[in-house]
Amino acid sequence: MIPLSLREIAAVVGGTVVGDGAVTVTAPAVLDGRRAEPGGLFVAFSGERVDGHDYVAQAARAGAVAVLGSRPTPLPTVVVDDAPGALQALAAHVVARLRDRLTVVGVTGSQGKTSTKDLLASVLSRAGHTIATFGSLNNELGVPLTMLRADADTRFLVLEMGARHVGDIAALTGLVAPDIAVVLNVGQAHLGEFGSRAAIARTKGELVRGLAPGGTAVLNADDPRVVAMRSLTDGPVLTFGRARHADVRVREPVLDRFGRASFTLRTADASVPVSLPHLGAHQALNASAAVAAGLVAGVSLDVAAAALATSSLSKWRVEPHDLAGGVRLLNDSYNANPDSTRAALDALAAIECGRRVAVLGEMLELGEESAAEHRAVGEYAAERADVVAVVGEAARPIADGAGARAVLLADRQTAVEWLREHLGAGDVVLVKASRGARLDEVAAGLT
Repeated sequence: MIPLSLREIAAVVGGTVVGDGAVTVTAPAVLDGRRAEPGGLFVAFSGERVDGHDYVAQAARAGAVAVLGSRPTPLPTVVVDDAPGALQALAAHVVARLRDRLTVVGVTGSQGKTSTKDLLASVLSRAGHTIATFGSLNNELGVPLTMLRADADTRFLVLEMGARHVGDIAALTGLVAPDIAVVLNVGQAHLGEFGSRAAIARTKGELVRGLAPGGTAVLNADDPRVVAMRSLTDGPVLTFGRARHADVRVREPVLDRFGRASFTLRTADASVPVSLPHLGAHQALNASAAVAAGLVAGVSLDVAAAALATSSLSKWRVEPHDLAGGVRLLNDSYNANPDSTRAALDALAAIECGRRVAVLGEMLELGEESAAEHRAVGEYAAERADVVAVVGEAARPIADGAGARAVLLADRQTAVEWLREHLGAGDVVLVKASRGARLDEVAAGLT
């Protein structure tokens, strides 16, 4: 974060300073007091269940020097009526101060956006100091928190932008108009909230509509709903994918015996081999998106390919762990929808191993199609796994679809106990469900 005194912050957000207004914030803003850094700003929200003001002392111990909140605290505080709105206003101000030297990239899509954001951060880091969204903090609070991590040395700011309602991404681009907009796909994530894929497409298209003047849209050539977003901008468009007409094209993808993808990326005038350290063929598409955005930002094809080879992903994205007894765990428990679950099952099927065990839980927010989509995933899993262990009554349709290969387990603890008893040397076990199903606890129970 650029250094700002509390008086300056108060002027930006329309707040009142209580305490020493000369105190200067020099480190990022946080919502979790435990994550505060020396010189940082603690943002305190009053929620229905938790009041952030109660954790000011915790933030102070961690190094926070000031608070942005709705009432005075023991630390110097900027008091505002609307703390979330003030956080957003402050973030917009900071990035505006840096805009002449900063390239902003927005990334959205129904699935793959966190992995693509991670890959793109690796690519851009080869060309300059890069700040990117931590994990999946991609909403109206996470985006401004990421923006506030930018400082005078930052050249690239990569913002993952998520949505649950029409207008959510437009609100985020209202804080900062991206120079590059990456749209990955229009799938079924949050279908129950949006009501239709058409509504999801409109929302993802808000990123393209929100481009800065002269900004470039980077679009998935394999997804007709995404390609149609060309009409939303008068600026340049670059495409990626497997389609023959893609500007950055994935060619000849193969998986090694561990499920890691290798392929060739081809542009109009060059090609380069790419080998990823990550599992799953779906990562090739994510990598092509990252490379396309990198090309727009000035990173050469060769440099981008080298960056991908040493890239890392956020936690719980088909994350491999070797367990005791010769068992390998693929922890993909961060979130799930039908498309991402199929991609994870494909990754499982590609691995050379003994038995393949898919531990699957509920996929949330699928609306009226929920039961049918769960059943379809069960059918898909039965073709790619030797055992489909389904956790929780809400996920029963997966077991119905998987048929004889399914075992229905009542809850997370039962799943851990069953897996400990039945897994053997050479087995690979995939754990996948929506975040709300908390199957990360199953993965943790195995490790």
